[in-house]
Amino acid sequence: MDKGTHVKTTSAPSVSQINAEHVTQLANKYWAPHVTEKLPFELKVIENIYLTEILKSKFAIRKIMLLEFSQYLENYLWVNYNPDVSSNAYLMSICCIVNEKFRENVPAWEVFKRKPQHFPYFFNRVLEVLVTEDKPGLSLQEQTVLLLFLDHCFNSLEVDLIREQVQKLVCLPMWTCLIPARLQKELKVPKLKKFWALIKKNYDKMDDKAFEEADKQRTFLSRLIKKFLGVLTSVSPSGEVSMEKVHYCERFLELMIDLEAQLPTRRWFNAVLDNSHLVVRCQLSGLTHRENEGHLFCQLLDMLKFYTGFEINDQTGNALTEKEMTNLHYDQITSLQRAAFAHFPELQDFALSNVAAVDTRESLIKHFGPLSPNTLHQVAAYLCLLPELSEGQNTTNESEFLFEMLVSRHERRISQIEQLNQMPLYPTEKIIWDENIVPTEYYSGEGCLALPKLNLQFLTLHDYLLRNFNLFRLESTYEIRQDIEDVVSRMKPWQSEYGGVVFGGWARMAQTILCFSIVEVAKPNIGENWPARVRADITINLNVRNEIKAEWEGLRKHDVCFLITVRPNLLYGTRFDRRQSLAEQAGLVYVRGCEVQGMLDDKGRVIEDGPEPKPKLKGDTRTFRVWLDPNQYQQDMTNSIQTGAEDPYETFNIIMRRKPKENNFKAVLETIRNLMNTECVVPEWLHDIILGYGNPDSAHYSRMPNQISTLDFNDTFLSIDHLKDSFPGHKVKVTVDDPALQIPPFRIKFPVKDLKGRKRKAEEEGVEEAGDDDTLLVEPHVIPNRGPYPYNQPRRNTIRFTPTQIEAVRAGMQPGLTMVVGPPGTGKTDVAVQIISNLYHNFPEQRTLIVTHSNQALNQLFEKIMALDIDERHLLRLGHGEEELETEKDFSRYGRVNYVLSRRLELLQEVARLQESLGVSGDVSYTCETAGHFYLYQVISRWEEYISKVRPKHGQQVHVQEVASHFPFHKYFSNAPQPVFKGQTYEENMDIAEGCFRHVKKIFTQLEEFRAFELLRSGLDRSKYLLVKEAKIIAMTCTHAALKRHDLVELGFKYDNILMEEAAQILEIETFIPLLLQNPEDGFSRLKRWIMIGDHHQLPPVIKNMAFQKYSNMEQSLFTRFVRLGVPTVDLDAQGRARASLCNLYNWRYKKLGNLPHVQLQPEFCAPNPGLTFDFQLIDVEDFNGVGETEPNPYFYQNLAEAEYAVALFMYMRLLGYPAEKISILTTYNGQKHLIRDVVNQRCASNPFFGHPSKVTTVDRFQGQQNDYIILSLVRTKAVGHLRDVRRLIVAMSRARLGLYIFARVSLFHNCFELTPVFSQLTARPLQLHIRPQEYYTEVVQDRTRSPYSDQVIKNMPEMASLVYNMYMSMIQKTQTRQQVDDHLLAAPFQAQLTADAKSKLEQVVQEPSTEEADVEDHMEQEEAKQEHPKMPEHPGRDSDSEDSGAEDDA
Repeated sequence: MDKGTHVKTTSAPSVSQINAEHVTQLANKYWAPHVTEKLPFELKVIENIYLTEILKSKFAIRKIMLLEFSQYLENYLWVNYNPDVSSNAYLMSICCIVNEKFRENVPAWEVFKRKPQHFPYFFNRVLEVLVTEDKPGLSLQEQTVLLLFLDHCFNSLEVDLIREQVQKLVCLPMWTCLIPARLQKELKVPKLKKFWALIKKNYDKMDDKAFEEADKQRTFLSRLIKKFLGVLTSVSPSGEVSMEKVHYCERFLELMIDLEAQLPTRRWFNAVLDNSHLVVRCQLSGLTHRENEGHLFCQLLDMLKFYTGFEINDQTGNALTEKEMTNLHYDQITSLQRAAFAHFPELQDFALSNVAAVDTRESLIKHFGPLSPNTLHQVAAYLCLLPELSEGQNTTNESEFLFEMLVSRHERRISQIEQLNQMPLYPTEKIIWDENIVPTEYYSGEGCLALPKLNLQFLTLHDYLLRNFNLFRLESTYEIRQDIEDVVSRMKPWQSEYGGVVFGGWARMAQTILCFSIVEVAKPNIGENWPARVRADITINLNVRNEIKAEWEGLRKHDVCFLITVRPNLLYGTRFDRRQSLAEQAGLVYVRGCEVQGMLDDKGRVIEDGPEPKPKLKGDTRTFRVWLDPNQYQQDMTNSIQTGAEDPYETFNIIMRRKPKENNFKAVLETIRNLMNTECVVPEWLHDIILGYGNPDSAHYSRMPNQISTLDFNDTFLSIDHLKDSFPGHKVKVTVDDPALQIPPFRIKFPVKDLKGRKRKAEEEGVEEAGDDDTLLVEPHVIPNRGPYPYNQPRRNTIRFTPTQIEAVRAGMQPGLTMVVGPPGTGKTDVAVQIISNLYHNFPEQRTLIVTHSNQALNQLFEKIMALDIDERHLLRLGHGEEELETEKDFSRYGRVNYVLSRRLELLQEVARLQESLGVSGDVSYTCETAGHFYLYQVISRWEEYISKVRPKHGQQVHVQEVASHFPFHKYFSNAPQPVFKGQTYEENMDIAEGCFRHVKKIFTQLEEFRAFELLRSGLDRSKYLLVKEAKIIAMTCTHAALKRHDLVELGFKYDNILMEEAAQILEIETFIPLLLQNPEDGFSRLKRWIMIGDHHQLPPVIKNMAFQKYSNMEQSLFTRFVRLGVPTVDLDAQGRARASLCNLYNWRYKKLGNLPHVQLQPEFCAPNPGLTFDFQLIDVEDFNGVGETEPNPYFYQNLAEAEYAVALFMYMRLLGYPAEKISILTTYNGQKHLIRDVVNQRCASNPFFGHPSKVTTVDRFQGQQNDYIILSLVRTKAVGHLRDVRRLIVAMSRARLGLYIFARVSLFHNCFELTPVFSQLTARPLQLHIRPQEYYTEVVQDRTRSPYSDQVIKNMPEMASLVYNMYMSMIQKTQTRQQVDDHLLAAPFQAQLTADAKSKLEQVVQEPSTEEADVEDHMEQEEAKQEHPKMPEHPGRDSDSEDSGAEDDA
């Protein structure tokens, strides 16, 4: 790949350039959406644009970008397409724009779905052009574009329109391309033979035209392979080479890899690919011998080789075990030996040898090397690899090809899992700076890369884990590369005059190594050839500031560091050139990872982590013991011995540490590798869905065989009417007719449908019918009395759930997979908490695991769970972050242990009180065990005696008073609200008595549970017991699950249900790992429910490297993939966060998103925003001093005019009395965030009139949060940038509750097709800020009324800054005048009250314009009390300090 192509081709055109472009002028005539009178369609226009704009510019991205942005495809190309105008230029134009849409990551197929009738013809034309040999055809560059289009089609199998076409290319009839002998061999399976006969029959019935069409489709890929091989053979091993040919070959291999990596395309194609011997021919091609041009081709070839030999049965799709792979290998070798024995006497030695002696490459070369080409061909023909040679005919194949074909097919291969186990987990310099594997941040999306892709489907679980493993490893490598380059550039390594290394700078995260020595190389474990353990000591000098010294000394066990060797070529004092590779300038030679074991004390012993204080060491020299990667060490030593290369471990001169939060990659990689080495048991009902096959709704509760018919909804419903409203499509039949008894909680019996449509008579006979299919049988039931104390009363839900929320709760309670799509403000967390509560009460023996993306989401969940009727002792929170919980309670492991121990003491005191009340002697409240004996022998006996007295005998009635008089625990309950027995009837009093006994019984039940904590003495043992046995609801982040999987499995951790919040923000692999935090029971997973709650229309997981994000689709969460596959979802459809008008800005993206009633009724949602005419407005911001967006560093975009305008609006709102904490300023770029913070710090921070807004941050960072008023800066003025990702737009539009004010260059954004639904609403209002400075903010919403004054229109940013400045000065003057009058009055203390004259003078001095202003001034006075009024900075027309502020910050 031409690396130079990545950087400059993506520079986006500015608005002025767009307007000046020929394309734009044509668009304005023919297809621009905003033009009313357009010229009629002309084919010549398309031809001219293709020739002059696309072909002439050699497919320059900038030109294609412009065309795609102008809606060329939507409004001109496709709407006018039909078979009569289908020229090559027309085809190429469409394919270019589709490819560009994929590059930009915007929906590509929507336009074709609107007019699908011509798509089959168009697709067949593309196929025809790709394989045509006629001259003049398309150039290789044009064919490469078509190959990429075809690849996009094969990766879009979820789109019905596309799937219908591509399926015809990869179905069973394509086996007609196999050689006859191979075909017969493949058709040995009876089922396939039957299908083949049927296919033949159908083809025989076709007329000539249909047959020709079908034949073209079934032979297309075979013909394309032949064409590719023709191009490949034309590349010589040396000399000049056309890069067009190289790029064509790379794209072709990418297409082959993608076909092989998906089961629907691989199933029949793999045999055709094998039949063509493509891999062998590629291996022997001239391109593989070219070191630079062929580098990427070789990497892609390795990937193709991996997938062609993948451990899977192509027809059934079942993964092959290691044993099955070994058997297949033996079968191949023995069939070759049989052939040799029967037909080739010259191979007799080979035929009679044992398999292990002849299945290595060396022995195969020895036996087959001397054979003639004709003999080799005959051997291959006997194995059905080549057609038979007729008598006297010589082979046309080269000896080298025949030989390689036989050897590569029969040599023993190392298994994939062995390869993985031998792979070092830390990246080295070879991977870190290889841009085909870890591209730079400048990756444009044009080139092809040697990276795995995460699409819809995977071959096996092993394939799934392996792709995720590789991508996770490479994404970590990219971040490590950035850290290394940052550290090395700060340390400034230069070559000293004596040839050594001298460091001209320093870095907080790195130190120079004084001494490095290997202290242990342990013997290999049995069956392995790498050391079991390699340890080294690293000595550094910490002559640095105390806080940095403390950070180094605080390195913990298992923290990962990197050892670096630099040998700089630059002389002392030379500056690094940012445009050149830092690795070459700094002489980065080696990078190796290591894991800290601990720091050594004075005696050379490792200081262990623990509660004991660490010893204080003298001096600044510190030595750390580290573990090195044994696999890497073994590879390095082998290389050193075999090739005489230097030992890298004698050269290290820098050690680098990383921030702990970003440094957990090794633990996650080990977790994934361990998963691949274990029997990976995913629940049977989930297996196919995770791989992307089968019926997407097969795991929905309605299709699960163990569906539960009767569910207790506990406190979900507020009343019977709420229940009836929640099931609009059902009839509701209540078991009791008395309305007074129809109160929650309710049990509901649902009609369970027979899955297969057959009546299960045996079951039907035993199960009472719930009625018709749409009838729900509702049974109100009373929660048993829990005792006489107020805290005994259960806490209840108070939220009136909507019907879709109820459906989500119902689905979550049933077994199976539940996916809930929760748009902004629809109560996702409330639904999650209700599901957890209902599972806890319905299935008390089951355990639920809660997983979220962030600690913040986990804390929000926990705070709501604590408000429901869930016993505190059953809650546990793992990982860091519990300290952020807004509660005094500690839900961490040790916090829960302490809670249990203190609760045990409280309960034992209650036992002592009970003992005293019963007059029992002895020390029964000493331990849980003695308390248990007391309960058994003293408490139960008294209760049983009491029951025998008060239970009615033989129809005799018991007097109401007797229930109370015989009660044995009166004294104990003397501290409860009196009287305890206040019932009017026998039943009521008996209920109270039983409630009292339940209270007593619960004390002893809990003590029995806590008994284990008496037997276990250490805190660690107690915390393990708590995790494994006691806790019923366990919460952790997905990162914690990935890091600690090994420990949890070792402990025997078990759970039945998983609930995931923010599921659309979690990486695919981090979503998958929590499914496997327990060992299977008898080969089956005990997981019963998987509830995922998220919103795939908002932002996906954060992937820092653009190539992994775009090319590998690593940002796709498992939640999003399931939605793409068609897994059923429950879409929450009523929001209660924002005004209805604000909701309209984003509800178009969802199936059916409405508003909850309170949004239209509550005053705060109906009242206007004081001082602002509109509740949302888009404000057009022109260049300031001739400057729009700037880019001081790559991707670090800033826009001073928007920053100043946004801050001026914030200041204006503050002057009107808006609370600062209700306003947040958001932006779409990091650079702008820093600039706005600088402007805020300069103009507002030190001034109590203004202060800081609640947050100044990016849209991405603010996902999941909200505020009343949002000020948003879109920054860009040259190109739309990443706001074209509609998900980012949805997040930006949905953060505000009451007011949203957007600053942007309107001419840029309103043309963008993807943004049309939002910008059409925004541009319908005036594009200049409309304000009403006479209105003031009040806390009382009802007082907010519109003033009679007309709007004031602000034309630009300097005018707004000037207005704010004048308002501020006016307010300061008035406040100072009032302060002077107050001071004058205070100076005369003997005046008890003001005279009428003084009052009138005061009124003359301070003329108050309105009562609202007076209120605000009073408010401001309080803030300003006893402070001098700071001078407000002048507006930016006269201030240049913030011009370049923020530029030094890193992007």
